[in-house]
Amino acid sequence: MRQSLMQSFQAIYVLDLHGNSLKRETCPDGSPDKNVFDIRQGVSVVFLIKRVCENAQDTEIRHSECYGTRESKYSWLNSHCFENTDWCKVSPIPPFYVFVPRDNTLNEKYNKFSYTPELFLEKVAGLYTARDHLTIHRSEDSTWNTVLAFSKMDSELARECYNLGMDSQDWKVQLAQEDLNNSGPNRELVVPVLYRPFDVRYTYYTGKSRGFICRPRSRIMRHMLSGKNIAMCIGRQGQVVGDNEWNLVYCSQTIEDYNLYYRGGNVNLPLYTYTIDDVYNLFSQNGKTERNSNLNPKLITTLEKVYGQTPTPEAVFNYIYAILNSPSYRLKYAEFLSIDFPRIPFTADQDLFYSIATCGEQLVKLHLLNPSSLDPPTCRFKGDGDSKIARSTDDGLRYKPDEQRIYINNTQYFSPIPTEIYEHRIGGYQICEKWLKDRKDCKLELHDIRTFCRIVTALEKTQSIQREIDKVYDKIEGKTVHPKL
Repeated sequence: MRQSLMQSFQAIYVLDLHGNSLKRETCPDGSPDKNVFDIRQGVSVVFLIKRVCENAQDTEIRHSECYGTRESKYSWLNSHCFENTDWCKVSPIPPFYVFVPRDNTLNEKYNKFSYTPELFLEKVAGLYTARDHLTIHRSEDSTWNTVLAFSKMDSELARECYNLGMDSQDWKVQLAQEDLNNSGPNRELVVPVLYRPFDVRYTYYTGKSRGFICRPRSRIMRHMLSGKNIAMCIGRQGQVVGDNEWNLVYCSQTIEDYNLYYRGGNVNLPLYTYTIDDVYNLFSQNGKTERNSNLNPKLITTLEKVYGQTPTPEAVFNYIYAILNSPSYRLKYAEFLSIDFPRIPFTADQDLFYSIATCGEQLVKLHLLNPSSLDPPTCRFKGDGDSKIARSTDDGLRYKPDEQRIYINNTQYFSPIPTEIYEHRIGGYQICEKWLKDRKDCKLELHDIRTFCRIVTALEKTQSIQREIDKVYDKIEGKTVHPKL
């Protein structure tokens, strides 16, 4: 669209009034930025000028912006006109032709890096249930009991009992029940699903589209269920929020939900694919399977020539994961990460490659909550009570930074939790707050308490490893290789 506008008009002036609450925009000084209207989407005033002349010049594009409260923006607009506004010249370049000032030299450098989706042969968006409260549960037993009850009910009774609302084009109560009954039901089809970062739940997975799960993405997701595997979960158009840091990357050993991140958009990039005799029977013990690397062979060939040896698929995966978790990388390329999938700089230094890959391996273990990497935990659950997360604002879930405590009720809390750990974000979510908030009114069992303590520990160690990566990040970009994918 922007390219078309450039071809249609001789002058374009963009006055960006910001105020996008969907991206949690703030002013450059960190103060709140408000919208000029009662809407969540940001607002711009755009002047599109078509001059009638025989010799049209190249399109002139200018940009200006205004942050602040609604009142301060109204005041600014009342005191400015087209002529006395400070416009900045913009030179849009392909492929996005953005109408904001940017460092095109940095853009050229970044575009030479390897495009993440091209590093993996097979990829797919996360599964879409269409009815999370019916299909996804916190325990295997709850999932199985729901499947048994729902599959035997009258369709209209099931709709009312589970508050399913009207059918949609791709999800219908009757089709969901038929899918369950045609599959058994079979308890072996109850499988873990990564629902949110650090939040593994359970669902019933037949792999059939427009069934119990609306879009199971079985063509790729079956590789996550057919044997040992790991996937990188990456988001696009990436939620540069709060601290202006892109953080749409996580890893999984099982299938994942599409809305893994705050604004959705999770794409599954599996490390391995499996050749399966019967693709419709994901859990068959009789079919022959063969595991193959899902990495682009051109990438491996290039790295093999540079390093003099072939890196393992795991080493390449871990290297990519480490780069995407580097705060220096995220900050330097924030404007590009906000509009597309990330690009990866591959170092030409073999020793540095394996050093970074080791950091990535540690991050993967932490994010998968590997007990050997997290015990003993750095925080504890303290206080007497029923271990239930209270809902009220007075005695419910709250963080006290001066005490480094997260209270779940009036008397019980997790501690110590430093502010930088409490505010740590993955996928646009403030992890500590999100994980507990999703369990309001619930009693924390022993395994829940242990899991949360490990999450806090994982976040602390994550930040430590991120600092180690940043110490050498400049060396990574000192000399890079650019595989032709």
